[in-house]
Amino acid sequence: MAGSLKQSPLHDRHEALGAKFAEFGGWSMPLEYATGVVKEHTAVRESVGVFDVSHLGKAMVSGPGAVDFVNATLSNDLAKIHPGKAQYTLCLDESGGIVDDLIAYWHDDEHVLLIPNAANTAEVVRRLRAAAPKGVKVVDHHDDYAVLAVQGTRSDEVLQKIGLPTGHEYMSFVEAELGDTGVGVVVCRTGYTGERGYELVVVNDTAGQLWDELMVAGEEWGITPCGLGARDTLRTEMGYPLHGQDISLDTNPVEAGLSWAVGWKKESFWGRDAVLKVKEEGPKRRLRGLVAVGRGIPRPGMGITLTHDVPLADVTSGTFSPTLKKGIGLALIPSMVAEDAQVGVDVRGRREIFQLVKPPFVDPSVKES
Repeated sequence: MAGSLKQSPLHDRHEALGAKFAEFGGWSMPLEYATGVVKEHTAVRESVGVFDVSHLGKAMVSGPGAVDFVNATLSNDLAKIHPGKAQYTLCLDESGGIVDDLIAYWHDDEHVLLIPNAANTAEVVRRLRAAAPKGVKVVDHHDDYAVLAVQGTRSDEVLQKIGLPTGHEYMSFVEAELGDTGVGVVVCRTGYTGERGYELVVVNDTAGQLWDELMVAGEEWGITPCGLGARDTLRTEMGYPLHGQDISLDTNPVEAGLSWAVGWKKESFWGRDAVLKVKEEGPKRRLRGLVAVGRGIPRPGMGITLTHDVPLADVTSGTFSPTLKKGIGLALIPSMVAEDAQVGVDVRGRREIFQLVKPPFVDPSVKES
């Protein structure tokens, strides 16, 4: 199995750091380093961490009418932003199910870069190619570029030290050059942790140099290499849904709490009629947060009950929150359940009590100027 997995261009650096690897969307990626998930998580919340997220997809939609084409297919409305900005959006099927959630980077009217999830990149590209009008190309660059995420309260200082731009608006990006290499770096004010940070898109051949420079520059702030285990605990604390767990083809944007990522006034996008119907009729379930009243830690697949004999749903995401020092989770709970209800979660045969809440579980700093 391991031999068939794709590897990041930084794989040798992760091995040298003693990383434990796991499979993510067909890629072998660092799960955690010797520091451990809790210390990696805390580094991001309190100082700065760096993640290799090169497994994320990269697809360029280009040609005359590229922006209009993307806007007529994906859920969110590009008219809300402008060139130089990024937007969270959804690729839906005709039933309103979520094929993938992704970020669209509007470079200019003829170029939109899409960053889908690793496991869904091929399907998103397939759907777009099948629908693309003459003159619009959809090129899969999944294996050509690396993505490094520098996240945390000291992320600006680290990037400034190696000469990369900082301070631009949340969900915007700037094209820069790495030192005197002549190699371009797209510096995106985005991330998946809830903290202030940046995602850097660079060609594979330069990824190693960028990683090394970041690690040296961040030494005085204790920069910590972080694996996808910490990325998961950080995003769960923010209530950010993970495709394949919290959202899927069986989930629509309204029940997932992602109505804000739908351009309701647009004349067309994939799945429009289906999601409009759900919006008008009201969803049968909603993605809700769970916070442990006691010491229980929820895990995906654990059963949730309203009373001992009234099953409600299964936990979709669950973990120990290093920030709150208690168990937290997400689940698609029937809409008829009161927003502030307490429910039971079957934690290894024990019924642990959890409070339903509206995420995020911790206050984000991601949009702070």
